[in-house]
Amino acid sequence: MSAPRVNIAVYPGTFDPITNGHFDLIERASRLFDKVVIGVAASPNKQPALDLDTRIALAQATCSALGNVEAVGFSGLLTRFMQEQNARIILRGLRGASDFEYELQLANMNRAQNPELESVFLTPAVENSYISSTIVREIAKLGGDISSLVPSQVAQALRRHYTT
Repeated sequence: MSAPRVNIAVYPGTFDPITNGHFDLIERASRLFDKVVIGVAASPNKQPALDLDTRIALAQATCSALGNVEAVGFSGLLTRFMQEQNARIILRGLRGASDFEYELQLANMNRAQNPELESVFLTPAVENSYISSTIVREIAKLGGDISSLVPSQVAQALRRHYTT
């Protein structure tokens, strides 16, 4: 008799920075899957404000109370990262209809690259549906209050980043 398959979900993204919306999805996914890997993409073409190590550390700190969640950095193809993590489930968030078409394209492309992969979509809680990392960075850059949009350690890291 073979060992039961462990359902590992990878939640990929740049997480520049991780927001309350991201955490909402991660927390809920941690109850659905045996393990959740936050795949923090290097994404040099996006020119992230925070370096990869900082983004990984903030994701790990944000989710430290969730025993089956870990943050891991990666670069290159998501499908290769999925193989490295022994994962078959890609977790993605959908904030609105505008996200759907792009996410459908990605899901189909990932499945074309590896037919074993499945994409699972979660919608955020209503209070997080308008939050995006791009908007959070812009508010932080202009000195606005982001304390209701991100975990406290993320707000502190962004304040330090934009005041130095």
